[in-house]
Parts: sequence; C-alpha cells; structure tokens
Amino acid sequence: MLVLGHGYSAGYLTALLAAQGWHVTGTTRNDPTRVTVAGARALAWPGQEAAIRQAIARADAILVSAGPDAGGDPALRDFAPDLAATPARWIGYLSTTGVYGDRQGGWVHEDDAPAPTTRRGEQRLRAESDWQALAAAHGLPLHIFRIAGIYGPGRGPFAKLRAGTARRIVKPGQVFSRIHVQDLARVLAASIRQPRPGAIYNVCDDDPAPPEDIIAHAARLTGLPVPPAEDFDAAVMTPMARSFYAENKRVRNDRIKTELGVALQFPDYRSGLRALAQDAD
Repeated sequence: MLVLGHGYSAGYLTALLAAQGWHVTGTTRNDPTRVTVAGARALAWPGQEAAIRQAIARADAILVSAGPDAGGDPALRDFAPDLAATPARWIGYLSTTGVYGDRQGGWVHEDDAPAPTTRRGEQRLRAESDWQALAAAHGLPLHIFRIAGIYGPGRGPFAKLRAGTARRIVKPGQVFSRIHVQDLARVLAASIRQPRPGAIYNVCDDDPAPPEDIIAHAARLTGLPVPPAEDFDAAVMTPMARSFYAENKRVRNDRIKTELGVALQFPDYRSGLRALAQDAD
C-alpha cells in the first residue's frame, strides 16, 4: 500500500493492514528520518519524488489522502503519468460530503448530483473529476470516498471542554454527519478486500445530529459543565468557523453496508464519544 498524504486517518488504516501482513509506505511533508508515520515507511513529499514513483510502480493499492489546493490535486500534478501506469488493483480517493453542498437539512446519497457551495467543496469536486478522467482514460480501479466530519482519539471535544474553550453554537435545524476514524478505516479495508472500480461511497454514521448536542453529551460524560448555548447569528466566530454552518444536510450511508458489509462499530456520536471518554480515563 502507498498512501499519498499519510495523516491522521491513514494511520488507522495502516494499523489494520499491517496486522494482515501488508507493507505500507506513506508520504509526509516532514523529515522522514525524524518522524514515525504510524507504522508506515516514510517518504518525504516534496523531496523524494523518485522513490515515490518507484512505490507507485509496485503498489498493490494506493490511497490518496492529500487534499487539493487552488492548483488542483497535488498527486495528479506531480505523478499523473506514473499513476496512469500503476499496476495497483485498488485506488482510493478521500473526498468529502462537502461536494453535495447545502440541502437545507435534506438527505443525500451517492446518486445525488454534487452541488458544492463552498470553495473547499468545489476544489474537492474538481479533484474527483480529474481522478475520474484519469481512471477512465487508463482503466484505473478508482474508488471515491465522500467522508463526513472525522473524529476519534485526540480529535474529540473533550480537550476543549477541559480547557473551557468548547462552545455550543446553536443554529436551529442545523445538523452535521460525522464518522469515527476507526470506522472509516474499516470501510477502506473492506473496499480493498472487495474492489468495485468506479464506486462512490458516503462514509458517515447513522445519526446526523446538531453540533450543540455533541458538546452537551461529551460534557455530561466527563462530568464537566455544559457550555451555555450561543445563538449562531450573534456568536463571534471566524469566517472559517462560520463557513462550516453554511451547509446543512443528512448523509445516507446505506452503500457501505449493503455493498461492503460494514457494520459500524460506532453508529452514532453517543457510542463514539463513550468509547473516547473510557479510553481517556
């Protein structure tokens, strides 16, 4: 397995694959002699492009986790000819449910036409299209995963609650979908076991929920005070933080269950937060 952009989520997939005998190589922006990439052999990108090209040429599977920028997808920009010729039997591209845009709280599934409303969503959709074009031209086994908000160990609300910086911003009717990082890794591993080139999968749990409910539940789990509710319209927020509330949708995850046979370990935020709180004790 080669991971282009080996970060938080890829580390959990690496752990699953290593237990099955896979050898994983992951790229990092840091000095690869000074960092540990969650059990993977580390290569610097940028810096070690020749070694990365060699890894592409011998990979059984490739995961693309590096996000796009204003110039497009960096993996395609740097390695498109190599990727076009890879022998990999599985390629996974990590996208986002942001490509669906705002649905005013309605449900979306994989067959709904994307309609991004943010620059981030537009960049992701453009990257998806570029990958699909490369796959179509060269017969690549591309799989696209549209992922909801990722949480897990080290990425939950507990640190902010303990620091007193957690906020309960209330925008009536607003919900978000999310996914525990361990369930994300299990979805990717299931797809690797049973590839279906061209497939698109939504990756989220069963329970789209208001963000203020997550903070309140986490506070109760840890015995900390529930932060006061703040009205969204009056709340002082950065433009980036406010932009996350511009889209409101509920994401369906039926396909990961019916096609990949995944039974979520954490089907809702309550089970996920409970596990995180127990691990922290």
